[in-house]
Parts: sequence; structure tokens; C-alpha cells
Amino acid sequence: MNGKKLYRSNRDKMLLGVCGGMGEYFEVDPTLIRLGVALLTMFSCGTMLLAYFIAAIIIPQDPVL
Repeated sequence: MNGKKLYRSNRDKMLLGVCGGMGEYFEVDPTLIRLGVALLTMFSCGTMLLAYFIAAIIIPQDPVL
């Protein structure tokens, strides 16, 4: 196990840092994750938006500033 933890990003955030944190965790460009979230939000009639805000509540903020 590599010891990585999922955090909301302080450096690469647009709204709450969820996509930026997921991009850092999975080592993927956060723009691709944001695009995927936007597309899923449109095709799920907003359910993905609710999941985004729940993730923002559950995933802790990155302690490193």
C-alpha cells in the first residue's frame, strides 16, 4: 500500500476542491474529472451534483497549505 489519502485540494480547486483532490489522488488531470462530473450531472438530471456536495462533506480538506 502506498499510503495515499484522498483529500479535497487546496491548490487546484474551482468550487470545493473535490475534483482537484481526486485528480491528485488518481494522478489524472483534474480538468478531465471536472468534465466527467459535468457530463454526468447533465445526464443524471442533477443527481451527480448531489453526489459532488456529499463528497465535499465526506472528504476532508487537505491539511497541507
